[in-house]
Amino acid sequence: MANESDLGFFTLLARHGSLTATARELGVTPGAVSKRLQQLERRLGVRLVQRTTRSMSLTQEGETYLGHAQRILADIDAAEASIATAHHQPRGLLRVNATFGFGRAHLVPAMTAFARQYPDVQLQLQLTDEPLDLADQAFDLGIRVAPLADTILVARRIAPNRKLLLASPDYLAAHGMPDKPADLALHQCLVIRENHDAYALWRLGSGRLARTVRVQGALSSNDGEAVRQWALAGLGIIMRSEWDVAADVKAGRLVEVLPAWKPAPADIFAVYPERERVPAKVKTFVDFLCASLGDVPPWRR
Repeated sequence: MANESDLGFFTLLARHGSLTATARELGVTPGAVSKRLQQLERRLGVRLVQRTTRSMSLTQEGETYLGHAQRILADIDAAEASIATAHHQPRGLLRVNATFGFGRAHLVPAMTAFARQYPDVQLQLQLTDEPLDLADQAFDLGIRVAPLADTILVARRIAPNRKLLLASPDYLAAHGMPDKPADLALHQCLVIRENHDAYALWRLGSGRLARTVRVQGALSSNDGEAVRQWALAGLGIIMRSEWDVAADVKAGRLVEVLPAWKPAPADIFAVYPERERVPAKVKTFVDFLCASLGDVPPWRR
C-alpha cells in the first residue's frame, strides 16, 4: 500500500526529472534515490520511469501514478490547511521564494525573528535571480517588487518602496547634474538587465507628465549589487530601489538625481496562489512581514 512518503518522493522526482537533482533536494546520494525508485516499482509491479544514461521520462503508468499522487497530496495539504486555519495554529513547512538582493538584506532578518516566535513552522527560503512560478515550483508564497502582473495570484503589500535616480558626488562634479529627463541621454547610465524588462528605457514621472527616456552607458549587468558598486565608484547614474540604496543616500555616498521626476512606485508585495482558505502558516507569516517591515520600513528608519 502506498504511503504519503512514497507519493511525495515520486512527485519530487517527477518535478526535477533527474535522480541527481532529487538526491540533492533530499540530501541523499543518487544511488539511494535509484534504489528507492526500484523498490517502489517492484512493489507496484510496473515501471514508472524510463531511464537512459542522460535523461529520464515517465512511462504511461508513471504519469497515471503521478496524477493520483498529486491529487492525494493536494487533498492532504487542504485538510491540514483547513485544520490549521480553524485552530489558528501555524505549523508545517512554509516555502518562500524571493530575489537575492531583497531576500538577503531584509527577508532573512525578518524570517529569523519569525522562526523564533513560531517554532512549529519549518521555513524554506529559495533565493533566485528572477521570481519563480509559485504554483509550478510548489512554493507557498513569493516576495516581489512592483505591481503584480499575474492575476491568478493574491497580492498583499507588505512595505512601501520607490525607485530613485542616483549618482555619486564625484560623478556629478565631473559631468554635471541633469536638469530634465532628456539630459539622461547625454550621461553614462548604469542599467540592470533583469525580469525581461526593456532595461534601457527609464520611465519617470506619472500621468500626463510621464516621460520615457532611452538611456545608454558603457556598463550594464543582471546583478543590482554590481551596478550599485559602479555607481558608488563614480561611473554613472543608476536607477535602484530605495530598500537597496537608502543607506548610501543617508551617508552621502550617492545623491538623488532629478528628484522631481520620480520613477513609478515599486512597493514590496507578498504573493500567493488564490485559494478558498489561506493556510494559517501563510497568513501568519504575511501578517508578521507587514508588522516587521510596516509603513515605515527599515530603509526609512
